[in-house]
Amino acid sequence: MDSTVWDDRYRGRDFVWTVEPNRFLVEVAGELGPGRALDLAAGEGRNAVWLAVRGWEVTAVDWSEVGIDKGRRLARHHEVDVAWVVADLTTWRPPQAAFDLVAILYLQVPPPHRRTIWTAATEAVAPGGRMVVIGHDLHNLTDGYGGPSAPEVLYTADEVRGVLEPLLPIERADTVLRPVETGEGVRYAIDNVTVARRP
Repeated sequence: MDSTVWDDRYRGRDFVWTVEPNRFLVEVAGELGPGRALDLAAGEGRNAVWLAVRGWEVTAVDWSEVGIDKGRRLARHHEVDVAWVVADLTTWRPPQAAFDLVAILYLQVPPPHRRTIWTAATEAVAPGGRMVVIGHDLHNLTDGYGGPSAPEVLYTADEVRGVLEPLLPIERADTVLRPVETGEGVRYAIDNVTVARRP
């Protein structure tokens, strides 16, 4: 794992994906009242900024300084404040029981790293708070469109459930289809969405 790879990927003037929030995060968080949110593997900050626009107090963490800088630019454009942190999530630890929403979207790293990060992230969820993990599903490799081609960085909702369930009650663990506009029409990526909530 090397942050310079992501720095290079984010270095272009345009955003790599979109500045719109992830549709599945919107489904989960859209009906929640604002509180404190932690966005891990925040990338260029689109989800962190969306939450901040909705009134959340957001901390966004990513190991790419270039990605975080683009997030800062996006936040300025929307005139919102986000606490930006450049850190390696394999070693960085969030404050305990401090967040009403902890979001980890498309953190596609090998199993030991992702399980360490997911486990540490559960400790940041406050009583009554939720943790959301969204990722490229393993089945996307053979049956879906786009996404990483390395199977070791892909996972299933069952894997996420297996890590989180001993620590937090699971509300949802699904495989979902995400439409992707292509030159050949709409194709579908296969993702997974897991939501846990601390009592």
